[in-house]
Amino acid sequence: MEQLSGLSKFIKKFSLVFAGIFVFLFIIRLIYSYAVGPETNIVNQEQGSTINFDYGRKNYASEKFYAPQDKITVSSSSQKYEKVAAVSSKTSEFDENEKKTRKIVEDVKGVIQYEQRSGLAGKRTLQLGIGVNPDKFDSVVDSIQTIGMIDSISVNKTDKTNEYKNITATRISLEKSKAGLLSLKGRNGKIEELISLEKEILEIEGKIQDLGVKLGEFDQENEFCTIKFTLKETGAVSGGFITFLKKCKISLEWTIKYGLLFSFLYAFASVGGWITWFFGVKILAYLRSKGIL
Repeated sequence: MEQLSGLSKFIKKFSLVFAGIFVFLFIIRLIYSYAVGPETNIVNQEQGSTINFDYGRKNYASEKFYAPQDKITVSSSSQKYEKVAAVSSKTSEFDENEKKTRKIVEDVKGVIQYEQRSGLAGKRTLQLGIGVNPDKFDSVVDSIQTIGMIDSISVNKTDKTNEYKNITATRISLEKSKAGLLSLKGRNGKIEELISLEKEILEIEGKIQDLGVKLGEFDQENEFCTIKFTLKETGAVSGGFITFLKKCKISLEWTIKYGLLFSFLYAFASVGGWITWFFGVKILAYLRSKGIL
């Protein structure tokens, strides 16, 4: 009976300790969730692969600057560059902020060059590739940052002057080669040679056209800078009873996972201790009955 009474006390004690550990861990995890702020990390992981999406369109701009060589003359040179901003934002007012974004683009006479939607209501994602005039780039980026809650932003400027010069030089070289081949067309020759000549001319013309398309992207009349904007729909962004419930759910899941693990270790150690005590008492009683102790 004494052993059963001891076991009963152990079970009650274990239950109280388990409940205390569970409540303690739950409170600690809930406090931690508020200390680190909104659950932005989860959103970042989900959006990480979509922030810097690629939609195949390249926008280039040029900037002319002057460098005085002496007291009389002034030389000028032009830089070709690509400037891209990647902005990610989350919002619980998806439709309203989408309209606000389009209004910003419309006001600066920008162009939406790419658009992709995904997800169902409550978890929608909108990706926009926006081309804006270089002079309006900074102001548009600042305006877009007021939409929803900004998750991340990056701005990169890459010099493309050498690439532009190389394309131009290659095209000039191909045009000279084409002119040389065309001069051979009037001469007599075998049919096979004339066919081969014609194919070579057509091949060069194709390369010249491809380079012309690339040079057209550098045309000052089509100058744009790029803004990649990702708008992700979420629940309440901050505060509110819904956010509290979400934090409680996350804290409860975490507590169950680690609370059970800790309790299992505690129970294993306690049962081991109780078994040691139980058999220890038996052994002592046996030794006393034999007069050994």
